[in-house]
Amino acid sequence: MRRIVAGSLLMLTGGVGGCSAPESVTAFQASLVLSPTLQESLSYPSFLVDARGAEAYRQAGLAARQQEDFAGAIAALNTAVALDPRHVPSYVLLGWTQHLAGERDAAIATLNQGLTLDPDHVPALNALGIAYLVNGNIEQAIASHTQAKTLNPANEIAYYNLSLAYQRLPDVTAAIEHADRATALEPYNPHPWVALALAHWSNQDIAAAQAAYQQALQLDGRYYAADHLEHLLRAGFSAEQIQQVDAIRTQI
Repeated sequence: MRRIVAGSLLMLTGGVGGCSAPESVTAFQASLVLSPTLQESLSYPSFLVDARGAEAYRQAGLAARQQEDFAGAIAALNTAVALDPRHVPSYVLLGWTQHLAGERDAAIATLNQGLTLDPDHVPALNALGIAYLVNGNIEQAIASHTQAKTLNPANEIAYYNLSLAYQRLPDVTAAIEHADRATALEPYNPHPWVALALAHWSNQDIAAAQAAYQQALQLDGRYYAADHLEHLLRAGFSAEQIQQVDAIRTQI
């Protein structure tokens, strides 16, 4: 009887066909590998998702952000993500709020986490590219915005920020091309025109830089004043780029 049982066990554990027991167990375990979707479902079951509660916290976070209460906004938006962790726009709202609060590394981590759920989410790519750009991660900014513009060729944000990134690289030709495209996509926004002026200035084309800056002035006369240029920090320009824009302004 013991021999029969032993023989049966040997067959079940891989004694037939030359496979050792560990190899058979490994093959059996491999057959149990779950799909990513099923793994995600098991790791956070649907019954734990509170979409309505998450939406309430998102609205509370946005209200706090409008009051420049960034700590309160981040706390609320963190709760929104926790209540509905598969909702990618929540990661964008949280990441962008962290970016505005100056928490750049946290913003980059949050936005990358959202992109693991949807790698082609254009708003997340736009926000991540800006966070990278302001953080000085130029190559990563270019990669994020290039993916964003590929997914949506009418994405003015990507072209505008790519112009700023390429100007800092520097790749002046690419900076001019992307700024020119941004002005075509959003001609009534002064920021792309300032970026185009900067790109032409970097190319030592003073006349073209002045012409582009004049377009920005027609849209927003505040760009005549030097102190208004500090506003460009929140529009993705570096301190050095703002100094260059001021040099253009003095030539008008």
